[in-house]
Amino acid sequence: MFGRWNESGEVNYMGKIMSADTKIAELLTELHQLIKQTQEERSRSEHNLLNIQKTHERMQTENKTSPYYRTKLRGLYTTARADAEAECSILRHALDKIAEIKSLLEERRIAAKMAGVNSDNDPPRKTMRRGVLMTLLQQSAMTLPLWIGKPGDSPPPLCGAMPASSDYVAKQGDKVAARVKAVDGDEQWILAEVVSYSHSANKYEVDDIDEEGKERHTLSRRRIIPLPQWKANPETDPEALFSKDQLVLALYPQTTCFYRALIHTHPHRPQDDYSVLFEDTSYADGYSPPLNVAQRYVVACKENKKK
Repeated sequence: MFGRWNESGEVNYMGKIMSADTKIAELLTELHQLIKQTQEERSRSEHNLLNIQKTHERMQTENKTSPYYRTKLRGLYTTARADAEAECSILRHALDKIAEIKSLLEERRIAAKMAGVNSDNDPPRKTMRRGVLMTLLQQSAMTLPLWIGKPGDSPPPLCGAMPASSDYVAKQGDKVAARVKAVDGDEQWILAEVVSYSHSANKYEVDDIDEEGKERHTLSRRRIIPLPQWKANPETDPEALFSKDQLVLALYPQTTCFYRALIHTHPHRPQDDYSVLFEDTSYADGYSPPLNVAQRYVVACKENKKK
């Protein structure tokens, strides 16, 4: 049967792919219905918002605030708040569906990789050009979901600069910063993908994301830093962002390596990147000019002393 072990004891990855495709199709149908509901809810609330506007205009024309208008506005605003909460509930439900779809797409990608099947969005490593890899990394940063909490909610672990919980274990397929030994013996932080985690050995197996240096590494947990799973919204959760002059590890533009850097400016809008100053001895002050790096690829640096 699809998605089960075959006679040789190996997972039927093609069955997993087909199962994921079916579930994704179902979720897309549900998402479409939620989008229609959102539009219907918004259209319904527009009439009430128009009444609020007209009531304020009449009050300005008459230059008075009578008990009648106060009572009327109180009722209109109560209705507007209820309408907004209803629309918000539908949108949150839609965001949950999108998160499920993204999770299934990632599971499908991993199953396809294990089965030796490649999708249009994930070309085979041996033929992937450098430019294609950089484009995929950019897309991953752009599509990182924005954390949208309810009033009073605190940003969760791995939202922006928020660290992972102490018992967190990255899943297969997750992207991480991994500290490995380079060919020359020096250590460097690279962008890697988790292959597996051994609870008994307390070690990860990860693949270098760059096919030019494609290599599997076995690393302890202290050599792995999970990447953010959500973007932090500077307008609502500024505490989930790195602060100015904070030391971080940031992915150097057009590479797959993380280097030490100082935060020059943090994002001011959800779609903004960090501006960072990379440590660089070729400059008089020891730092590069400001360079933009997406939230997805900026993590805390545990080494405080400048090299």
